[in-house]
Amino acid sequence: MMPFLIALQFLTTIPVRLPTIPSAQQNAWSILFYPVIGTMIGGILYAMAFYLSDLPLVLLSSLILVVWIWLTGGLHLDGLADSADAWVGGFGDRERTLAIMKDPACGPIGVISIVVLCMLKWSSLYVLLQQQQYWFLIFVPMLGRLSPLFLFLTTPYVRNNGLGTQMMQYLPKKLCLLVFIVSLLFFIWIGQTLAGLLILIFLLALCYLRHKMCQRLGGMTGDTIGASVELIEMLMLLNAVLMFYT
Repeated sequence: MMPFLIALQFLTTIPVRLPTIPSAQQNAWSILFYPVIGTMIGGILYAMAFYLSDLPLVLLSSLILVVWIWLTGGLHLDGLADSADAWVGGFGDRERTLAIMKDPACGPIGVISIVVLCMLKWSSLYVLLQQQQYWFLIFVPMLGRLSPLFLFLTTPYVRNNGLGTQMMQYLPKKLCLLVFIVSLLFFIWIGQTLAGLLILIFLLALCYLRHKMCQRLGGMTGDTIGASVELIEMLMLLNAVLMFYT
């Protein structure tokens, strides 16, 4: 279970103590459990929505968003902010873009990107809770954490060292592809036609994000992977809402 514990420690703030120092192969295999961790996060959010449904919707949607961010430690929001700063400040230059991503400081574009994304997530949560569509809370975090699997399977990692390089080297590609396909089929089986439309949007959005990464950087970085998780979650929530009103 070492890869599962690694994924749980990396993707959440749940206190996990690893029995030993993980190997490069175990780090790579931990990506297989990313959708599982996403489903666990979604299960917690679903339980909040179900058991606290008597609260005013404004308060409930705010609490769910705060817990959602807290459970992930803001890990992916940090990647979103760094990517936004670099995309704008890089002026189309690859090396400048990569250099800005390494800067730990968060610029105004990064702050704006976080605020806008959280506003869109909150308003979408409010509408879905109003419609009592709680099941989306389980699957949206899962779909968000499927995006790293897709990117690791299809996109080169542009930095020469770091965790991503090791994961690419030892990545179990066939198992990752199997997990990716089974997760999508399970989502479609639960949600039927609506889920099928969301999966189509999900795949198109992933392909577009991959295209932009390759166009600007020649591949992906840890920050762009984190940004993809947040953007996919936001897009899935938005499109779920739009489907109820079209």
